[in-house]
Amino acid sequence: MPHDDSLILTLVAGFVLAFALGMLALRFRLSPLVGYLLAGVVVGPFTPGWTADSSLASQLAEVGVILLMFGVGLHFSLPDLMRVRKVALPGAVVQIAAATALGWGVGRLMGLGDAEAALMGFCLSVASTVVLLRALEERKAVKSQTGAVAVGWLVVEDVVMVVALVLVPLLAAAGTSPDVGQIGLRIAGALLGVAVFVGLMLVVGARVLPWLLTRIAHTRSRELFTLGVLAIALGIAYLAYAVFGASFALGAFIAGVVLNGTPLGHNAAERSLPLRDAFAVLFFVSVGMLFDPRVLVEQPGPVLAVLAIIIVGKSAAALAITTAFRLERRASLTIAASLAQIGEFSFILAGVGLKLKILSGQTHDLILAAALLSIVLNPFVFRLADRLAGPPRPAAPSQTPRPAA
Repeated sequence: MPHDDSLILTLVAGFVLAFALGMLALRFRLSPLVGYLLAGVVVGPFTPGWTADSSLASQLAEVGVILLMFGVGLHFSLPDLMRVRKVALPGAVVQIAAATALGWGVGRLMGLGDAEAALMGFCLSVASTVVLLRALEERKAVKSQTGAVAVGWLVVEDVVMVVALVLVPLLAAAGTSPDVGQIGLRIAGALLGVAVFVGLMLVVGARVLPWLLTRIAHTRSRELFTLGVLAIALGIAYLAYAVFGASFALGAFIAGVVLNGTPLGHNAAERSLPLRDAFAVLFFVSVGMLFDPRVLVEQPGPVLAVLAIIIVGKSAAALAITTAFRLERRASLTIAASLAQIGEFSFILAGVGLKLKILSGQTHDLILAAALLSIVLNPFVFRLADRLAGPPRPAAPSQTPRPAA
């Protein structure tokens, strides 16, 4: 009896190619994300050969986004952020504003409208946590003060992007209505729904979810605990979307934040990690499927301009900010190099912009091309930063760079 095998073919092609090309990327000392994106390009509609089912890939990618955001929430630490807030908070905000302004300016020179140019710049403003952590781990700097500032900076950027994922669809919907009153009511109603959801999660969810996880843990079944964690992540994400009008991403993020403060939060993060990684890979593969490689040949000038914003503009802004806060030269250069790339949140926001028709396909391709190139070039940016910083000075752990008071 014939049956539809598009789901299994999409999964097989996605995982096998992502594994093979991810391993190849590691051999060349690049981030595995490069391999995952290239796997999507290979099975996408813009390259010859077999093409994966794009509708199935996008739905699997949505699950990947939910689990990615759940993981961001599970690792969100307000105390850690508060320790480096004097640099990370203003630094991230100023750097996002600078990158958005540069992107808007370049976009306008390319003939884009104000909204499309601004959203393109905003997509370029946030770095990939995955790429940053890998670079810091290679330098054994995750636990250093420099690593804490860089990670805190990324946490602020992630929170800004979570807010943007709520506001961008509202602003896009408002743009179709000429009635200012209707626009205000629509935005106010949506924000009220989001506020009610967040309030319920922080008040009711903070009591119910720990109790529920504890009850599941008492069964001593690893499978049930893992299923319980995934059910909470996916169920709350759907609840936020279907009942409160929020996004799947926001629902999953808040669920992760609530569980992070519970005694079993670490276990929840550990049990959800394998599936989160697997679906995150499918997310990056689906992003690669949307990329048309011809943009590299047909629009080399715009690609280089957008890439310059990511590598030069963002790094210069971060270097200026950290220097103003009197961080040591090596710490400033390391943080600047850490931010000279874009990744998962840029893909998510660009995908939302494409779906809402704020971004054109060509602009979306520019962002993906620049993202891919920035991830490839990031190790070389770090090497340049190390060379400019000079040989490291021997210092005791207590003498690590600290931001000025």
